[in-house]
Amino acid sequence: MTHGLGYTVNCSILLTDLPLLERPAAARAAGFDAVEFWWPFAEAVPADAEVEGFVTAIEDAGVRLTGLNLAAGDMPAGDRGLISWPGREKELRDNLDVVVEIGKRLGCLIFNALYGNRIEGVAPERQDELAAENLAHAANAVGTIGGRIVVEPVSGIDAYPLKTAADALGVIDRAAAGNVSLLADFYHLAVNGDDVPSVISAHAERIGHVQIADAPGRGAPGTGELPLDDWLTALEAAGYSGLVGLEYKAAEDPFAWLRR
Repeated sequence: MTHGLGYTVNCSILLTDLPLLERPAAARAAGFDAVEFWWPFAEAVPADAEVEGFVTAIEDAGVRLTGLNLAAGDMPAGDRGLISWPGREKELRDNLDVVVEIGKRLGCLIFNALYGNRIEGVAPERQDELAAENLAHAANAVGTIGGRIVVEPVSGIDAYPLKTAADALGVIDRAAAGNVSLLADFYHLAVNGDDVPSVISAHAERIGHVQIADAPGRGAPGTGELPLDDWLTALEAAGYSGLVGLEYKAAEDPFAWLRR
């Protein structure tokens, strides 16, 4: 890799042969000092002991938590976020209280708000209106600790309406909050047919976080056909100085490509 950007390991998709709370230490042992997670609990509002266990695992590992998803519903069942889901507003707001507490304790400042799928029988306009309100509320909540909300286009879920960077930026514009940015996951954008170099050149200053995986397959860099190094080099040249989330599937030796 020719760029100078640093990495953060997504411990919700990588190192999955280990129990969740052992993964931060494994990331540290592999040479990383930063980790990120999807929402790591079964409930939007976990028991205090669960939160303590999570915070302690990060602290004991000697890594920084650099990214955390808001609760997104039942991800294994296909849910992809609560932001545009009518009837779950209270759950989302209660979740934000926990998110802000974790962020405050661990110094995490980037929070991924998955938008949510389209719901049969609910007008898309109603969902988008609610999403703008919820995103503004979420931005305000994490803003109290200097945090930022990021919004992500996703592939592989037909009912998830944000497919391209333009889709997500439209949603961000409607939320009208200064601390809401684009999460540019190069894998999702590429698989959905977006023009990644154009996204970088047109919107680099609106990118709040980046994640990578290769395609096809969502494997480690070098296992597919995406010019990830070129894209990251262009992104850095355009002024991005954040971390790059490693969010790919890998069974054995997930970081061999970096040693090469």
